[in-house]
Amino acid sequence: MQTILDFLATHGWIAEVFLIILLTAGLRLMLKVSLDRLARQAQKSNNYWDDALVEAGRRPAGIAVWALGISLAAEVVGGDAQAEIFQYIDSMRDVAVVWLLVWFALRFIRMIEEHYIANHTEDKSLDQTTASAVGKLLRATVAITGTLLVLQAFGVSVSGVLAFGGIGGIAIGFAARDLLANFFGALMIFLDRPFSVGDWVRSPDRDIEGTVEDIGWRLTRIRTFDKRPLYLPNSIFSSLAVENPSRMYNRRIYETIGLRYEDIGAMEAIVAGVREMLEQSDEIDQQQVLMVNFVTFGPSSVDFFVYAFTRTVDWQTYHEVKQRILLNIAQIIEQHDAEIAFPTRTLHVLPEPGGDTR
Repeated sequence: MQTILDFLATHGWIAEVFLIILLTAGLRLMLKVSLDRLARQAQKSNNYWDDALVEAGRRPAGIAVWALGISLAAEVVGGDAQAEIFQYIDSMRDVAVVWLLVWFALRFIRMIEEHYIANHTEDKSLDQTTASAVGKLLRATVAITGTLLVLQAFGVSVSGVLAFGGIGGIAIGFAARDLLANFFGALMIFLDRPFSVGDWVRSPDRDIEGTVEDIGWRLTRIRTFDKRPLYLPNSIFSSLAVENPSRMYNRRIYETIGLRYEDIGAMEAIVAGVREMLEQSDEIDQQQVLMVNFVTFGPSSVDFFVYAFTRTVDWQTYHEVKQRILLNIAQIIEQHDAEIAFPTRTLHVLPEPGGDTR
């Protein structure tokens, strides 16, 4: 017993370290039980903010308990030690706390962003692209702020860093013009919102057509209709005309149909019948322009045109509607004993002078 007492008197820090680690483990267990209970209570509410808050803080809080416990144990160990590393325990603890807070904020922002995108796809006030842009800006702000706090914890002057950043930014701007152009191009996309993730876009200036899959700070990824990924620098959109068919209000049916010349007497009745059919169709938007008119005498047909807009903007549904409309037009033409013309050519052969005219 005397030996044990002498050992503890000489090496009492071992018992202190053991006690600190034991208390840290107990506190970590209590924290886990409390967070599990909070998570179950948060799931009962309709508000997602509390769920994200608990879930985002679960892992950082657990690591924070161990970080504080280990730092206290390190202070006990380094009390009589001469090692220089123990002089940085306070700074390292401050850095750990800062980065755990940054980690918590980044997790919380990402969870809110993913939840919003998953559950507000029909909300037009803030689409997926804008939500993603806001999330990226918030995460960048948190990361930069955390870096400055870490530098300050190690005694680095933040004002000096900012001043150096201002001077160095000029040099970086010249060296990375394309990178900055792409960054500001992405910013303009987020602000102007010419297209969003999931939109079908195409450009009449370039061979670009497909569905937008992702808008990053440097590149925009478009999936073409043959399933190839197309990566475009964001700076290109500042000088590129982009069509966005996904934001159409209607789709247009514009067809010219020719009748035989011998059926010109039925033209007026056919045009009236086609117009009546379109006016009675629930698939045609009656608030838009609707025209059916005899338009021209063609080389081998007399032509009328159909100009109308469907209610649907879905590409596949549009072609189904257009098919039904064209088949109905063919039936109307057939009902009037007329036929759709096809290109023909009549050759008149004149007899030779003095020849046999039989």
